[in-house]
Amino acid sequence: MCAVIAEKMEFFGKNHVMIPWHDSVRDESVPIKKASIKDRATLIGRAGMIELSCGTGAWRVRDSMNILGRVIGVAVTADVGLTSINFSVSDNDQFYSESLTLTGTGVNTEKLMQMENFMDEMVLHDGNYTLGEVHRMLDEIDKAPQHWGNVSAGLASGLACSSFTFLLGGGLTEMAGAFVGAAIGHYVRKKMLGRKLQLVLAICTSVAAACLSYELVFLLLRFLFHVETSHEAGYIGSMLFIIPGFPLITSGLDMAKQDMRSGLERLGHALVIIVSGTMTGWLVAYFMHIQPGNFLPLGLSPLTLFLLRLPASFCGVFGFSTMYNSSPKMSATAGLIGMISNTLRLELIDLFGIPGAAAAFIDALVSGLIASKVHHRLGYPRIALTVPSIVIMVPGMFMYKSVYYLGTGALSVGMGWMTKAILMVVCMPLGLLFARVLTDRRWRYDN
Repeated sequence: MCAVIAEKMEFFGKNHVMIPWHDSVRDESVPIKKASIKDRATLIGRAGMIELSCGTGAWRVRDSMNILGRVIGVAVTADVGLTSINFSVSDNDQFYSESLTLTGTGVNTEKLMQMENFMDEMVLHDGNYTLGEVHRMLDEIDKAPQHWGNVSAGLASGLACSSFTFLLGGGLTEMAGAFVGAAIGHYVRKKMLGRKLQLVLAICTSVAAACLSYELVFLLLRFLFHVETSHEAGYIGSMLFIIPGFPLITSGLDMAKQDMRSGLERLGHALVIIVSGTMTGWLVAYFMHIQPGNFLPLGLSPLTLFLLRLPASFCGVFGFSTMYNSSPKMSATAGLIGMISNTLRLELIDLFGIPGAAAAFIDALVSGLIASKVHHRLGYPRIALTVPSIVIMVPGMFMYKSVYYLGTGALSVGMGWMTKAILMVVCMPLGLLFARVLTDRRWRYDN
């Protein structure tokens, strides 16, 4: 009997059913302004869902839905979460409500830019399109190919994490291990998520693969070049690709705009990733008898360190940006912004003794101000530039060390690292918030 039930349940299909958008439209030749309230609402809902699937915050999703609503002559109210939108539209005579849900969440900055271009196109032509034309435009955006395949994304992750490791104080041995570990780990994660495997399973497996790959590289280097055992502690750098930069930062921005549902859901999503990844890293370290010690001194002069931090910051931000499917040009632009702001942050800490959290606020503020200028000149979405440029300072090492020491019973040490991590995570979206308030009049108000 159980086998029969299981077979029938398999027949019923997936938990999330895909919506046949074109099938819901009776006549695709109707101009959108003259379409039924249902067809216009479905169009607005689809546009909002594509925006939401890109990983952007609730304010941006709602703003896009409102823009499209004004163009086609309806008022929109929307409640936006991490993977769902509940919204209503009205044309004074009729009301229509829908609830839509994504199958999962992710980040796609290229698709986000295409959606912004789509909105500009709708405003420029005053919505003079038919329902079929608009749905086909959205089809093209929805099917936009990935800029980076699994292998190239893995290599970009290795580049980002090896650069990150250097900026944290690691040397060539740690950078080599982090490059190989992160490249393999991110490749594994991409393959698993591409097969629609469960998120936590993909995170835990990829982190374990990254840490084990780092250890193999370390053992090989130790055998060939007799490197010191203390270099083994650099395995932390190999797992930094799991840092949930977008949900962490957009959660703070959403809560600042009083979108508490979206903000808290995004924060919860980020915490699931962080806890899953750091716990896996701790378990691997425990069974392999590895400790997260301090990096060996590099012995570089302040000037040499400054000159090396510039390209390392650029490479780190460029690598993280490609992981969000940014185009090469967009990734390079984010890399230049991060090169300026992140190097400034590190120099402020070293030369003036500014606390890390305060330096993180300044870094995010500078990144946000530069990104606003670039947005007006090149049209790139602000968030596609700001998040990659500051994600390199997300305290992944602090988060991991807090979990490691809490797991080993060193509660005071673990809480100390956790406090440092929390302060930095709070200051990052705060810096972006102030930059946005200073440069965007519409963001300045709650209406």
